[in-house]
Amino acid sequence: MKKLLSIVSYVLHPMFISVYAVLLYFLLTDRYHPYQEIFLITIQVIILTILIPISIFYFLMTLGKANSFMLSEISQRRIPLVVNAILLYILITQSIRIELIPELYYFFFGALVSTILAFLFIFINLKASIHMIAISAITVFTIGFSLHTQTNHLYLVAFFLLLNGIVATSRLSMKAHDTKELIAGFLSGTLPQIALLYFWL
Repeated sequence: MKKLLSIVSYVLHPMFISVYAVLLYFLLTDRYHPYQEIFLITIQVIILTILIPISIFYFLMTLGKANSFMLSEISQRRIPLVVNAILLYILITQSIRIELIPELYYFFFGALVSTILAFLFIFINLKASIHMIAISAITVFTIGFSLHTQTNHLYLVAFFLLLNGIVATSRLSMKAHDTKELIAGFLSGTLPQIALLYFWL
């Protein structure tokens, strides 16, 4: 069971959630998007939220600034979180702009706010779970998108709610976080997304 929960932590790693959200949007939206646009946006998200962060992570490892892909030490989170915030800012200002795809724009804007909150928590020695930030954010996005399109995605929403519980169990099982850190991550992920629903629902 522990091995399965460990796999869950990697499959639902925060870096991949951005790509999952983009694919989810294009699969569920009733708006027409040319295949070239879908491909271009997906590639840009992969580069900015997966490939560049992974490259920076390995660079930090060579400098001795990181020792785990999960960034288990709170002191190791500062640079990756700052870099992630910068990359998300580039994404919403240069690629997924509000006039192009407002739904994804606000999702990534919320992700930027959540990243800043996770960074600020470092200064009070609180290691908010980034896994919970990511999975709770995409859950609120799915609920919001269902309301936005007035389409019943009850099973999909239920699936993501279940994943919240599985991810929390996984992080506790791996002793990566305690309950307080999971709650901080959950709130940091959900509250910005809920607040931003006002602008695109």
